[in-house]
Amino acid sequence: MNSLLKNPSRFCMILMLMILAGCSSKPHYKKYDSHAFDDEIEDAADKYKVDRKLVKAIIQVESSYNPKAVSPSNAIGLMQLKASTSGCDAYRYKGKRGCPDKSDLYDPETNIDLGTAYISALQHQQLNWINNPVTRRYATEVAYANGAGALLRTFSSNRQTAISMINQLSPEAFHWHVRQYHPAAQAPRYMAKVEKVYAGL
Repeated sequence: MNSLLKNPSRFCMILMLMILAGCSSKPHYKKYDSHAFDDEIEDAADKYKVDRKLVKAIIQVESSYNPKAVSPSNAIGLMQLKASTSGCDAYRYKGKRGCPDKSDLYDPETNIDLGTAYISALQHQQLNWINNPVTRRYATEVAYANGAGALLRTFSSNRQTAISMINQLSPEAFHWHVRQYHPAAQAPRYMAKVEKVYAGL
């Protein structure tokens, strides 16, 4: 060390090499193009009568447009679908039997199609009787993350009663209710994240 201090230029060179080595060991995160799948999103949104901005916002929150994303719970692809749950639901909504396999979910076009079909199933079947379109969008976001049943049960164990109670609330009051009463803490956080992205589109 003393010999390094006697030779400042050598000390500076070694220090610079250490800094550069440290920088190179940091992880590099790939930024994915948020417009790479605009055509597929538009086609699926039109096909299933779903808000294109909502599809884009969910993709951004779920995977940041990474088609190879996999969650710890094995949700796959752009819209983070699980083959055995939301994937099967999307298949049923499309009138198909069975469930998608992993290779289906890794394919961006298929993943967007199935994810958008799942959103459509939520909006046009399970949450169809929510009258206010903003409230229905909030409800869809919460249901996409944690299921429609869990959401409705925060109002009533009877689906019709739950829908009736929701229809008596403003979107702001519904938002407050989810924050206060949803059993999964991630549900209101997810809704807030999707809404933040949605507002910026």
